[in-house]
Order: sequence, then C-alpha cells, then structure tokens
Amino acid sequence: MQVTRTYWLEHAWLDPAVEPGVALEVADGRITAVRTGVDAPPPGAEVLRGLTLPGLANAHSHAFHRALRGTVQIGSGTFWTWREVMYSFADRLAPDTYHALARAVYAEMALAGVTAVGEFHYVHHAPGGTPYADPNAMGEALIAAAAEAGIRITLLDTAYLSSGFGQPPNTHQLRFSDGTAEAWAERCSVLKERDHARIGAAIHSVRAVPAEQLETVARWAQERRAPLHVHLSEQTAENDACRQAHGRTPTRLLADHGVLGPRTTGVHNTHLTDEDIQLIGSTGTGTCMCPTTERDLADGIGPAPALQAAGSPLSLGSDSHAVIDLFEEARAMELNERLRTRTRGHWTAAALLRAASADGHAALGWDGAGALEPGALADFTTIALDSVRTAGPLPRLGAETAVFAATAADVRHTVVGGRHVVRDGAHLLVPDVPRALADAVEALRA
Repeated sequence: MQVTRTYWLEHAWLDPAVEPGVALEVADGRITAVRTGVDAPPPGAEVLRGLTLPGLANAHSHAFHRALRGTVQIGSGTFWTWREVMYSFADRLAPDTYHALARAVYAEMALAGVTAVGEFHYVHHAPGGTPYADPNAMGEALIAAAAEAGIRITLLDTAYLSSGFGQPPNTHQLRFSDGTAEAWAERCSVLKERDHARIGAAIHSVRAVPAEQLETVARWAQERRAPLHVHLSEQTAENDACRQAHGRTPTRLLADHGVLGPRTTGVHNTHLTDEDIQLIGSTGTGTCMCPTTERDLADGIGPAPALQAAGSPLSLGSDSHAVIDLFEEARAMELNERLRTRTRGHWTAAALLRAASADGHAALGWDGAGALEPGALADFTTIALDSVRTAGPLPRLGAETAVFAATAADVRHTVVGGRHVVRDGAHLLVPDVPRALADAVEALRA
C-alpha cells in the first residue's frame, strides 16, 4: 500500500517561474501531483519555508580530491604541479578510507542541495596495480557511501590505461589501470545498479586511453545505454600532444572512434577549435562545466555559450571540490563569460538552474529527475529566502536570488525519494559532517 505524503512549499521554482503556495504529493519516491495557488498548508503537510528547487545534480566529482582543499593553495604552479599533490593523496586510498571520505563528501553535497552525483572513478586497484579480492572494492565503497549519505550516484567507472600517448602508466597510475579496455570492460560489467545507483562509463582522457581502445569503451556504454563521460581538452598541452601523435584534435579523435553522441558528456571542453564545437554540438554531446575547479587550476574559460548554441546541453560539476556549491558553479559560468566578453546576461537564471538540475541529471542517466512535476523523482531542495544573502529581493525573483546571491549555506532542506536527508540545515544520516570530513582527511594524512 502506497503512503502519500504532502509537502507544502512556500515558494517553488516551476521552471521557468517561481510560484507561491505549491503542494507536492509524493508516493513511492515520486511526485504524483503538483498543485499551485495553495495559500495555506493542507492538514498534515510538511511545511518547507523558503524557495524549493529540484534537487541539484553534481555531474562531475572526484570525491578524494576533497582531501586537497587548502593543501594545494600554498605556493604557485600549474595543473601539472597540482596533479602531483593529487597523486600523493590517491596513493593513500584504500576501500575503507575511501568509503569514509566519500560518505562525508556526499553528505556535504546533500547539505548543499545536491541529490545526485556523477563520480568519475578511476582509483580501482591497490597501490602498484594489484586488484583487490573484490576487483570493484573501491567502486562499491563509493556506491555504499552515497547510500549512507542519502544521495543518488552514477558511478562513472573510468578507463585509465596510459600516462600519455604511447606511454605506459607511471607509478601512481598503476592502480588506475586495468591494462586494456577489454579488461576494464570485464571488470566493470560485474557492477550492479541499485535503486540509488546507476553504472556509467568514462574515458579519462585521450592521453589515458589509446586511440585503438576508445571504441571498446564507447561500445560498452552504447550496449547498455549508459552515460559516457570524458575529460576533454582541459589543457592545451594535451591538445598539442594529441595533434603530434594523431594529427588531429582530441575532439576529432573521439568523433572518429565513435565516442561522441547524446549519451556522452565532455567534461571541461575548454580549449576547442570551431570545428570541435560543431562536432560536439552536432552530435548532441553534452558539456559539463566545472568553473570553480577550472579557475582554481588556472585551466581557462571554456566556450560554453558557443557549445550550447551548437547543440550541446550544459551541466555543472564541482570536480576537485575546491568548494561544493552548485549555486556558485552556476553563477561562475555566467560571471566568467561577463569577464571574458565584457557583456552581461549570457544565460537567464532559469537556464542556469536547469543546467544545475534537469540537464545535470540527464547527463548522469537520471532522466526522471530534476523537475518539480508529476512522475519525477521526489528529489528537491529548499533554500532560505531570509538569510543575510537572500533577504530583500521579491520572492518572484527567487531564481535570480538563488543563482546570483545564495550559497550552499542557504540550503535548509534536502529531500531524496520523498524523504528528508537534510532538515533545517542538519544532515539526518551523518550527524556531524564537519567531524566526519576532518576525521576522513586526517586518516589519509596519517
């Protein structure tokens, strides 16, 4: 027997507008009815004061990078020097320590209004490359961590086979590699989906998967109709090396091997030619922008408006978790363009929220999420409209307030599958998230 719950939303973003007094009816984890113009809470309804949005989708995450926060801000350098520090933390991960860290990181995401995460997962084996007794122990640790933190996960199991074009994995990368794409496919085929978990695929980058093996990964994803993600043209050095090795750009190389398409998402898509942009857009390949990481690593500003105009859906991710705040990611995408072009208004607030919600969920294979409408998963989040950041604007400008003023600190409630994960700013499953984060990071430093 299904139990119906009613949530009364003081204000709700029903794309593209904000409506006052909305009643959501929820049963079996999905929204069954949406009623507007409900001036007062119905009897027995759960009251959510503030502005309720669809749950946010963090479309690109490396959970263990959260341990680098602060550490990598000492001194100067480039992406490549940052990568050496990152490797030092990857070397210390084990299934139990990764589970503890990811559980805390995913709980931090829930506190920030995130209801689904795309985990770009490539730390597969023990240091030195020896498989664990369960070859998917690390991936299973991440799936369990998401369940315990109360959010959904798409595990983007990542093929990572080489250190560069024609180069074997380096010492750090041995634990990332399955040796061949066929061995990668055999291992990740054992992973099973669950109610809260989808299994997708990823190509780490064109430098990390030999060209002749790209098709194997693409075919695995195509046969399962699974999402396929790939780091694409994040660094000019990789573009130059790809041209030297193959006489073409990374985008063209992926296109020539059947990687691009509507279930594929390029992450970053920063340094692209006009032809690259047309290839991505014309194939319906998505673009996941990660502005806080891209600026933190001094990567550059990708051509997001041109990509979207060409036909590439936009999503957002917090990537290295310099911060975990999808409102900041959405805001930064627009503000980066303002700095680059010296003009304003490249996206509406509604379009930016769509990238952070519906389009992010679609990029992760959760097509029935990211909207407050009948039939959708009952995943939503509520931000305060009376904090020092959000007080003042008219409630009907809630979308603009959310994108251009709110932060993760303004999240008051997060509901996943119709059940509270965060209530009144407190995580119900991980009672002390800051302590959990501190303990998990300290364990890696020990």
